[in-house]
Amino acid sequence: MLGTIRAFWNDQRGIAMILVAIMLPVLVGFALLAIDMSRAYGLHNDLQKGVDALALATAAELDGKPESIVRAERAAANLLTGQTTKFSTAGDHTLARSDVTITYLTGIPASDDTRLDAAGVDSNGKDWSSTDATAVSFSLVTVNASGLADGAGAFATIFPAAFIGSNDTMDIRPQAVAGFVQSICETVPLFMCNPFETKDPLTSKTIQQAFASGDTYGREFRILKAGSEPGPGNFGLLDNSLTSLRDAIAMGTAGTCYNRDAITTKTGVTLGAVNTGLNTRFDLYSGSLSKYNKDWAYRPSSNVRKGQKTGCSKYDPVADNTALPLPPGTNYVEANGMSDKITAQSFWTSYWTINHGTAYPNVPSATNPTGTTSAPASRYDVYKYEIANGLVGDKSQAPTKETGTPSCYKGDNPTSDPDRRLLNMAIVDCFANTAKINGHIQIKPSGYASVFVNTPVQKQDNTKDPEDPSAGEKPISLEIVDVDGGFANNTLVDKAFRNEAQLYR
Repeated sequence: MLGTIRAFWNDQRGIAMILVAIMLPVLVGFALLAIDMSRAYGLHNDLQKGVDALALATAAELDGKPESIVRAERAAANLLTGQTTKFSTAGDHTLARSDVTITYLTGIPASDDTRLDAAGVDSNGKDWSSTDATAVSFSLVTVNASGLADGAGAFATIFPAAFIGSNDTMDIRPQAVAGFVQSICETVPLFMCNPFETKDPLTSKTIQQAFASGDTYGREFRILKAGSEPGPGNFGLLDNSLTSLRDAIAMGTAGTCYNRDAITTKTGVTLGAVNTGLNTRFDLYSGSLSKYNKDWAYRPSSNVRKGQKTGCSKYDPVADNTALPLPPGTNYVEANGMSDKITAQSFWTSYWTINHGTAYPNVPSATNPTGTTSAPASRYDVYKYEIANGLVGDKSQAPTKETGTPSCYKGDNPTSDPDRRLLNMAIVDCFANTAKINGHIQIKPSGYASVFVNTPVQKQDNTKDPEDPSAGEKPISLEIVDVDGGFANNTLVDKAFRNEAQLYR
């Protein structure tokens, strides 16, 4: 009997079946887990593509205008309606608006290691979310925790997790963050101090507010290079990728695109470069620029009337009033860098009679941001009216007999579009950024403006070479024609701005 028991104990036949019986549930379990993880990865990957697309589509609308969030929601709805990808574990389900949470943010944490929840609160407790359409520039898209309507977000596992006290579902919560990036490419490397900024926040206006209310229309603005205390009436220089500031201004491009939210100030450049660069637009080619008087990139405007008889190298207006440039504003206040608005049609009487020999025809105020066309026209409107009605070639009174037709430029005839007397320029709140203006420091502009140059830039001592840095400068005279933002005429945004959306997370 004992021998029989010992033999049975030592008998190893069939032991493989026992091991298989023991390990089979484990092997099947691991196989099911592998299948579940593969399914989860595939679903996560597909959903991630969906939320990436949603984040990009909504962020692309966050341009800071009051209706930007409304447009973002419309973009999300259009994308979700139009896409055909199905997400499901039982039946078909198309990703819907109710399956995701879209939160709009004013910014994002600097480190990707700082997590954001679906409400826009990071792991440090900071809330980045906002419903202010003018303040948000990021879109956070998260698949809801409870998943899609048929359980595709919290999808059912094949592995029976409930058997070991867990859940038979797995949460799939991909998330994406995209941001709106706006840059301006067709601009000169100059900034202008906001003429409507004051040191009192109660009276200070943004350039967009001033433009929308009509405060900019018809005013003459005069700007000189910023000194140690920059403010209204000053301009400054920006970093650019061209070796010559003069050529950058003459051609009308910085050679680079500036981020809408960040520009870098530049120092150490003489004003003669600004002077000579701008004056090419008036058919004036001083010093070494004379060799470019056939180059299309340095062409003048199609209307260069400036109150000057002859000369191709410097601005030297006649003194006998037999030819007149666009007239200066009245009651110029140096502290504000601007004159009064044009308030009467009679403002244009002398200019029109001397240069065109007829009575002033009450030119419509076509670019007035308030919408009225019956107010006295701005300088830019009169200039455009001369071009549109074939009046550029009219001769002024004898003996000057000036016309607005370029004569010094020897290349192909200039065209009126794009307009060479329009410049795109950054606007900076100089009081708020005094410490940064004169250093090589990055600042955020308060906006961008399209400005019209009224007259060439003149030297205080006009007998000297226009590029001589020892000769004093007179201000640049200009009008503001358009601005960026929701109340603009959109000529600046349509032609100069480049809008992009990019994924950050």
